Amino acid sequence: MKYFGLQNQIWKNNSNSAIILLVFPLIFLGLTWLFLLFLSLSQGKETSLLIVDHSFFRTAPWVILGVIIWFTIAWFSHSAMINRATGSRPLTRKENTRVYNLVENLCISGGMAMPKIRIIDDDSLNAYASGLNSNSFSISLSSGIIDKLDDDELDAVIAHELTHIKNRDVRLLIVSIVFVGIFAFISETIFRSIQFGGVGRSKKGGGVMILVALALALVGYLIASLLRFSLSRNREYLADAGAAELTRRPKALASALRKVAADPTIEAVKRRDVAQLFLDNPKTRKAKRSVSFTSLFATHPPIDRRIELLEQY
Repeated sequence: MKYFGLQNQIWKNNSNSAIILLVFPLIFLGLTWLFLLFLSLSQGKETSLLIVDHSFFRTAPWVILGVIIWFTIAWFSHSAMINRATGSRPLTRKENTRVYNLVENLCISGGMAMPKIRIIDDDSLNAYASGLNSNSFSISLSSGIIDKLDDDELDAVIAHELTHIKNRDVRLLIVSIVFVGIFAFISETIFRSIQFGGVGRSKKGGGVMILVALALALVGYLIASLLRFSLSRNREYLADAGAAELTRRPKALASALRKVAADPTIEAVKRRDVAQLFLDNPKTRKAKRSVSFTSLFATHPPIDRRIELLEQY
């Protein structure tokens, strides 16, 4: 697979981040307008689009404010939430000089600042990068991937994660995860209100509108998820190519991916949105990725395909 150049990819990912920041709120606003339209129809009165628009313009500022508050909280707390969800902790130089030397050498070669290094105490093989800026960028490696890969293989894995950081893939993915999380929260809240609040005991119109709200929230969640999955798959191919370019040893990464594929499951990771940050996502390992429809919901491309491309590099 052709690698299109680092600066070009940084520009592309920054542009995609800006587009996502625009598209996701537009989806929110569009679904809000549809909800107000259905609400007007359910009241049995003559519906005027002018009335719907008037209600929308009164509601929209509150929707935007809620999105901004949610996004701000997630933006500043994401690193702590991800580290807590994966069980990663800081790795000191004294604890593992080998890893620090590999990271430092790659950072010097790539002309980038050294990120924080963290470790996940798990014998399985996996790794991920996180952070939004130079102060929060970090690479987390499982103890299994450190112990079971040789220097060339581990070097290639670290280069893959460094490429994610340098390409601004991490920022792009976290922005998309935050917005998808809003739709997921709204859908779950409405579903629980139906499950425990008893739609059948409410007025007929109110029950119908709750179902309409749930349907619209699920539509938003589906659209947002498909956008996120597409971005996630593409970034893995690009990071593989970037690692091959940085280390000049594409077959070392291919060898590492074979070992990772045999045992990628980090036991502490339960959340699917966090699992997609990893070198290989164990949550989708058993999916039939050859089926085109199913592949739309995969966060990572098939690992066999990634290995095949690396061996042809």
